[in-house]
Amino acid sequence: MRGRGKIRLLLVDDQPAVLRGLRMWLGLEPDLLIVGEAESGAEVGDLVDSLHPDVVVMDVEMPGLNGLDAMAVVHAVRPALPVVILSFHDDIETRARAWVAGAAAFVAKHELEPVLLRTIRAVADRR
Repeated sequence: MRGRGKIRLLLVDDQPAVLRGLRMWLGLEPDLLIVGEAESGAEVGDLVDSLHPDVVVMDVEMPGLNGLDAMAVVHAVRPALPVVILSFHDDIETRARAWVAGAAAFVAKHELEPVLLRTIRAVADRR
């Protein structure tokens, strides 16, 4: 993946402060490029189709279309696109729901650094 250029990321979280923080942090990495952001799961399908990200980083808990349901939309548009699920809820049930829904990885928000960076790079390399 690295030989082809930067890893293109789509960030999805209903909390603007979280999106801003992820954008600022991940945007500093030389091998990552944030191509888009969304504050709801309802926006994801169109953005995946138009922006062609390599990895989607998405919150699990969002009003309306949550991250797990939005993952089904992502996979309907691009079946092999890896989705990294983020969640404050770091419990067995939430992780199991994410895996069943087709998540490429799960990262608890309390362990973002450096786990998220390693995870993004790993799922992008598996493509």
